[in-house]
Amino acid sequence: MNDELVALLRGLTAEEWNAPTAAPAWSVKDVSSHLLDTTLRRLSMHRDGYMPPIRGDAFARGLTKFINDTNAEWVSVSRRLSPAQIIDMHERYGRQMAEFMTTLDPFAQAPISVSWAGEETSLNWFDTARELTEKWHHQQQIRDAVGRPPLYDPRYLRPVIDTFMRALPFTYRDVEAPFGTAVVVRVDDDAWTIVREERWKLYRGQSDAPSTTITMTADTAWRLMTKGLKRGEASARSQVQGERKFADAAFGMLAIVG
Repeated sequence: MNDELVALLRGLTAEEWNAPTAAPAWSVKDVSSHLLDTTLRRLSMHRDGYMPPIRGDAFARGLTKFINDTNAEWVSVSRRLSPAQIIDMHERYGRQMAEFMTTLDPFAQAPISVSWAGEETSLNWFDTARELTEKWHHQQQIRDAVGRPPLYDPRYLRPVIDTFMRALPFTYRDVEAPFGTAVVVRVDDDAWTIVREERWKLYRGQSDAPSTTITMTADTAWRLMTKGLKRGEASARSQVQGERKFADAAFGMLAIVG
């Protein structure tokens, strides 16, 4: 994944570095800098055990506001850096990040929970998968902005979509349904089912008798879950079979913070 990013960035023209992206007010260079920030923060805090000073009131306005402010702070400062410096740091520290992730016990508790899945604590494998989705979808925003082919190689796209789908039970948490109600979400050739038990529970694969089946492309799915499509747009690009009332929540699913 990091090699794909470095190759992409090395091929950009000066004009393309300044191209606007789907991320509000961020250029290609800004998104590239944000990706570098997530790598450096992960290495500093998780690998090196360094916790930066945080103001006592930093979380007073909520986690999302804190994260957005932290991201904006780095992007603003990094505008002083040249594209060449950003590429070199991605190549060096992105490799270190990948190497570090391979040293982790996948079933040990992660230092950061995956909040968009509704988890208060998460395991390392899920935290690592979340990091993959972050790297992938921002790289995709860059590719969109400069007209490069999407990174839809199944070895990247399938685990990204599978990780995103773990937001389904949390997305449906307030949806009332009879016990045993099953909702299937199909994305290209893959399927996931959430079943109303004591609470909504996610299963890989397709139920034999779902109340509702939602079918969409991977392109629609990732854009929906990263705020690249509005609810109505995603719905119009998808097909729903069965009871429509159990489909609406899926078109509000998010798998990012912000």
